[in-house]
This record gives sequence, C-alpha cells and structure tokens, in this order.
Amino acid sequence: MSSPDILDCLANLSSDEVFTPPKLANDMLDLLPSSLWRNPNARFCDPFTKSGVFLREIVKRLDAGLADAIPDKDERIRHILGRQVYGVAITRLTALLARRTLYCNKDAHGSHAAIQRLFRDECGLVAYSRSSHRWRNGACEICGASEKEWGAKRSADVENYAYPFLHDERIIKMAEELGFDVVIGNPPYQMSDGSGGGVGAVPIYQLFVEQAKKLGPRYLVMVIPARWYSGGRGLDSFRDNMLNDDSLRDLVDYVDSEECFPGVDVAGGICYFLRDSKYHGQCSVTTIQGGNRIKALRRLNEFPTFIRHPIALSIVKKVIAFGEPSASSIVSSQKPFGLRTYVTPDRDGDLILRYNKGTGPFKRKNVSDKTEWVDKWKVIMSYLTADHAGRADSEGKRKIFSSLEVLPPKTICTETYIVVGVFKTKNEAHNLLAYLKTLFTRFLVAQIATTQHISKASFSFVPIQDFSKPWTDAELYKKYGLDEKEIAFIESMIRPMEDAR
Repeated sequence: MSSPDILDCLANLSSDEVFTPPKLANDMLDLLPSSLWRNPNARFCDPFTKSGVFLREIVKRLDAGLADAIPDKDERIRHILGRQVYGVAITRLTALLARRTLYCNKDAHGSHAAIQRLFRDECGLVAYSRSSHRWRNGACEICGASEKEWGAKRSADVENYAYPFLHDERIIKMAEELGFDVVIGNPPYQMSDGSGGGVGAVPIYQLFVEQAKKLGPRYLVMVIPARWYSGGRGLDSFRDNMLNDDSLRDLVDYVDSEECFPGVDVAGGICYFLRDSKYHGQCSVTTIQGGNRIKALRRLNEFPTFIRHPIALSIVKKVIAFGEPSASSIVSSQKPFGLRTYVTPDRDGDLILRYNKGTGPFKRKNVSDKTEWVDKWKVIMSYLTADHAGRADSEGKRKIFSSLEVLPPKTICTETYIVVGVFKTKNEAHNLLAYLKTLFTRFLVAQIATTQHISKASFSFVPIQDFSKPWTDAELYKKYGLDEKEIAFIESMIRPMEDAR
C-alpha cells in the first residue's frame, strides 16, 4: 500500500484560503499544451501559492519532459528550480510550506535543501513580503479589508493578510519583468469588511484574476468560486469581463464544491478556467455534478449571467423567445416596506406586521416605503433559499424557495421577505403563488440563484403570466414547447413544493 500524499492531508487554513488537492492541481495542469513540458525556456508562476502543490507538480512534469534536452538529472533539476518555476506566497506560513514542498526545506539555500548552493538566500524563487494595506475611509482601497479588523492594532508578528501579489508593487513589478508563459493557482476568496458584526465579507478572488492578466501570460489557469456567474457583491464588472472574454478556452464547472475540494463547502460551487491569450473563439464548458460530466462548446455571453447546463440554456432560450415581460419587474427590492429585519410589532396598530418570529400589530405611519401596496393582496417569500449555500439535496434536487405566503390587505413585512407580486384580488395572488410553486418557475430562478439569497434579479428569466387563472407545470411545458428531455431535466433538478401557504 502506497503512502498518502502529504499535500492531501493538510487541513485548510479557512474556507476562503483552501489548499488545492494534488488531483485538482493536475486536472488544471492537464489543460495546458503538452509542448510546454518540453520547453526549457518556459516560465511558470503561482502568485498566490499556499502548499506549493502547483509548483511541485510543474517540476514533476518538466523533469519528465526535459529528460532528452537535459539528460543529466541533477543539471535538469537545477535548471528547472533555478530558471523555470516561481511563486509568491500569500502569508509567511505558506511561504515556508511552499518552499518545503518545492525545495525539500523551508530554507531554499539551507544545508538540507534539495539542491545545494542553487540560491543566494532562503527564499529561492518563492517570494514573500509582509505587505501593507492602503487604508481609506476605514477600508483597504486595494482589497476592501476592514481597517478596524486588519489595521494598525495588529502586531507585526500577526498576519495582516495584505496579500503581496495585490499590495506589494515591488513583487508585482518583478513578476511583470520576468514574463511568464503560465500563471496558475488558487487565490484567496474573500476578506472580512468589518460589517455585520464582523461576519461581512467582500470577494477578492476577482482581484487576483485581474492582476494575473496584467502580467500578460500566454496561459492563465485559476480555480475560483463560481458565484460570479450570476451574483456576488461587487462582481458585475468582473462577470461582464469574463463572459465577454473570447480568450477563455476552457471552463470546468463544479456545481458542488465538495466534488473538487473534499470537505469544503463553497456557496455556488467552484470553477477553474484556462485563458489562452492567443485564442479567440467559443469556450469549451464542462459541467460536473454528481460525478456526471456534460461538455459543450459555447459562447459565454449569450446572457448577462452564465447558465451552467446546456439543457438549461436550451430551456431558457425557448422561454425568452416569447418576448414576455420578466417577473423581475414586479418583484420588490430588499426591504420592501422600508423595515429592517430587526423591526418588531408595535403594542398596537391598524396593520399586521409579518416578521421572522410571526405576526403582530403595526402602525401605518411607520411604513416608510411602498405605502401604495399596503391595502392590496401580496405574495411574499423569504429572501433566503431553502437550499444550504445553493446546494442540492441527496437526490440532486433543489427546492429554491424556503417559504411562500399570501398577505391580505393591511398586512406588511420586514426585509426578511421580498414581495413577489401585488394584486387587487385574492384570486390573482393565489394564482401567482401556484405559479411560483411550479417546478418550471423555480427551475428558471435556480439558473440565477446559485447561492443562498433570492433577489429581484433572480427572476430575470421568469416570464409574467396571466394571473386571472392558475398555472400547472403541464400547461407551462406545453406553452413553451419543452420536449421530453427538457422536462425530464427540470424534474430531475427541482423537487415538489407542497408546504407554501
């Protein structure tokens, strides 16, 4: 029985700084052309290295690929380690770990290093510097980190997570001057922004992608959260850039993050991509779910958001072709009546407030928004999905909506809920409720709501119907001309919902 790979046994630093399993690292390297491994002049860089797994696997491939060009083993390894493989660590700890992985010692020029007298200092070609955030108005203007949490009060021997590849201009300039054929890696995913009692976070992985592009590599390969497909705080510009980048040659999409990062739950799944600066065309998209793989050649920018499954794309196109108004036009934004989540009922009042613990009286004068909705029938739902982090159940199905409810006139709600539709009659409201419960509608919402939040934008693909009548899935399938394969796909993805009120 062979010994386990030590890099498969490391505990993750956090859910935002995840060690890359060797198998995933090799899957990513497999996207690169094999000719690279036979090129003694090709340069590789992981500018956010943690365990050093990418660097190690690159060395293995170069060692095999350059055997004919540089027959002497020692000379070959000295050449590879001294001229071809570079890294920038994200923290002091990961710098030591990556050097240990690459050079067999945390000190690259120490007596126990794999190659003696190859480097002048302990860093070798794995750089690290304790960098500084650039504070402005309480946050870092580079990465959005909270000054209160990560600022001057942290002592010099405590990590401040000012990642060098984003914050150290010397390292960035050095990387630009070296000129890399391949930039590859798994960047940190997000930073605390100090909001929400210290639990708020701002995504930063997109900053690493953008910085890596500036280095001008021929090939860029990175693994990042997939939530950029349709949402994510501050990711609109990044999403637009990615979807319209015709140099993206391959995109591998894991609907469930645990299929590529065992034991790691990343809301919305994980993806990795290959960007080839000299390629221009459609992208080869591989969708992986439950061990099944679907591969298709696609244009990523067919819609403002990215639809994962090719069959789902076919369904959405059929629905959109009708040219009907989107339900997003009748769904409220967050805080529909201007009432925060923490608002509770008054002692008395002429209205009823629906809040997260039930109902109670409320004064009309305290309603600060959408007062014209107060005396109408309303359909509301929780802004949180029923599925943890957008994940399917054990059968691979999602419920999407956690609660649905019809509110009569003179009943309002806090921002725990969003209002999905407002009507003059009870009948219309209940017909909308029935429509929302269909597999068809929830499937369309699921193409955008990949994480734990439902918003106005989640209904972009949902068409408005005639709510003077109720709707069934059978009627909707027939109306939009869905075939048996498409119907079966919807019913394999969405589970029935019978508990709405």
